[in-house]
Amino acid sequence: MADNKEAAQVISITIYPLKSCRGISIPEAALSSTGFRWDRQWIVVNSKGRACTQRVEPSLALVEVELPNDALSEGWEPNPSSFLGPQIEALRKLQNKAIKITKEVISLVSTSPFLIVIRAPGMDVLKVPLAEPSEVANGVSVWEWSGSALDEGDEASKWFSKYLGKPSRLVRFNEGMLLCPLCNPPKSSDNWYLYYIAFNLEML
Repeated sequence: MADNKEAAQVISITIYPLKSCRGISIPEAALSSTGFRWDRQWIVVNSKGRACTQRVEPSLALVEVELPNDALSEGWEPNPSSFLGPQIEALRKLQNKAIKITKEVISLVSTSPFLIVIRAPGMDVLKVPLAEPSEVANGVSVWEWSGSALDEGDEASKWFSKYLGKPSRLVRFNEGMLLCPLCNPPKSSDNWYLYYIAFNLEML
């Protein structure tokens, strides 16, 4: 007898690019080696490098995060030559006409499709490049995990410090730091590397 039950369908997926802040509902999500792409890629830490969560900082629940639609596509990379064409061309024309670059022109570039936009009540909009920063922040900890992350710079630090009312920094998951010093699975196993990835994903 045929089974007339309809298969379950996923209507939407919620990812949380900035841990402990508002999520983004999307119809589909690209997969990376550590799960859904952009999910929990960023986290706010205090002056000791400890992760800030809503349990301690409930105002994080009001922080909204926006990703460009292109960034949600499979295989998308923040490539200026592909996604800043119109802006670069506009700047080139202005330069040829010897027109002085103004705040409006700078604003044109700052609205490029490879920025993550962060908003919160009473705060100016914060825009952070999707390209990975080069500065490494050591001593970052999330629950029982500790290691290094990528520091998003002073502007983001000042923004979150002002919003939370205490010294804070915005850091990003460092894919180059997949090993956890607090766990010791048998390295003879063929799956030890995946074990480390899963552990770090859980912690972040």
